[in-house]
Amino acid sequence: MAQTLVEKIFETHLVDKPDEDTFVLRLDAVFCHEITTPIALNDLAARGLDKVFDPSKIKAVIDHVTPAKDSKTAEQGKILRDWARRHKINDFFDIGRNGVCHALFPEKGFVRPGSVIIMGDSHTCTHGAFGAFAAGVGTTDLEVGILKGVCAFKKPESIRVNLTGELQSGVFPKDVILAVIAKLGVSGATDAVIEFHGDAVQSMSMEGRLTLCNMAVEAGATSGICQPDSVTLDYLWPFTGPDGDNLYADKAAALAGWQKWRSDAGAVYAKTIEINCSVLEPLATVGYKPDEVKPVRELSGTKIDQVYIGSCTNGRIEDLRAAAAVIRGKKIAPSVRGIVAPATPDVYRAALKEGLIEAFADAGFCVTNPTCGACLGMSNGVLAAGEVCASTTNRNFAGRMGKGGMIHLMSPVSAANAALKGEL
Repeated sequence: MAQTLVEKIFETHLVDKPDEDTFVLRLDAVFCHEITTPIALNDLAARGLDKVFDPSKIKAVIDHVTPAKDSKTAEQGKILRDWARRHKINDFFDIGRNGVCHALFPEKGFVRPGSVIIMGDSHTCTHGAFGAFAAGVGTTDLEVGILKGVCAFKKPESIRVNLTGELQSGVFPKDVILAVIAKLGVSGATDAVIEFHGDAVQSMSMEGRLTLCNMAVEAGATSGICQPDSVTLDYLWPFTGPDGDNLYADKAAALAGWQKWRSDAGAVYAKTIEINCSVLEPLATVGYKPDEVKPVRELSGTKIDQVYIGSCTNGRIEDLRAAAAVIRGKKIAPSVRGIVAPATPDVYRAALKEGLIEAFADAGFCVTNPTCGACLGMSNGVLAAGEVCASTTNRNFAGRMGKGGMIHLMSPVSAANAALKGEL
């Protein structure tokens, strides 16, 4: 019987099926950060269960508030840091080596096609860009994952999203995913996985695909997922080839092996939607829900106070290059605070080497260390009541970036243009 990619992953990772609707899956990795994981660790310790199922399969980072801004965040970091040392978790990324988790972990080669990954973070769906099933979970599931290396799921349906055509100049993967969310609605993919297909996806870099999958949860999806192909392979080859795990003799063998991690022709989907990307234009959110989307041109003249370029959605080197090309040699509007947060140390180093940091600084931007920071209103750019931000992040919820603030989500290029003009 023809299967979707998620059905194949569930079948190959099934450990137990205690009832008709519950699938207990073996985990390939558990990702952790300092905001949600310490709660789980403290509870495990209180139960006398201060153990990990496999230190090599746990990856941890301090990223949401880094460096710590107060005693509470310092304590959260300390709990994670002490735990990682106690259990000899080698893949722990502390201050100076740390980056935004959903950018850093793919960059390190920790995500592979066909794998199952959990994290106490809703944007874990990002990692489906590699053909993995990656899901954000609550504290109890995270505890079980850390302790036993398994997690129970209800098998999600799959929604097929066919993205056809060629993106026009000025249109980016961020605009594409905003169009998808607008079409599905914020609950249109609840308890489902969004499978991205089509020539528009095939022509995207891994960074573009990561942007797509990152915001699948904003349509209610458990995960987003792309079919692994030669683009995936080129990104992962340093980790899977002869200089890495040496899993495959050559790229042809790797691609042949990865065919099992593609949906079959004739697989059944809960629904299929079509979007012609050739007719898309730059988009931005309005209001306080990610499915409230309009063309940027319809928001022309909307005054802004801040521009934020960064996050697990659009803080990668491709994003910084695109934004820097807009602002190079120019100055941002004097009424605007511009903030750039490269997503990882490697992104920062690449941006420095390419002169992007200098371009942003010369234009009047503040360039920060890698951090989630302002995205969730924790540090490095929180808004005051009544202020408006043009942001490359993933959520425009009321109070997300600061109580009483308004966020317009958009691509890095749209945000950079807004910074120059002081308005959308």
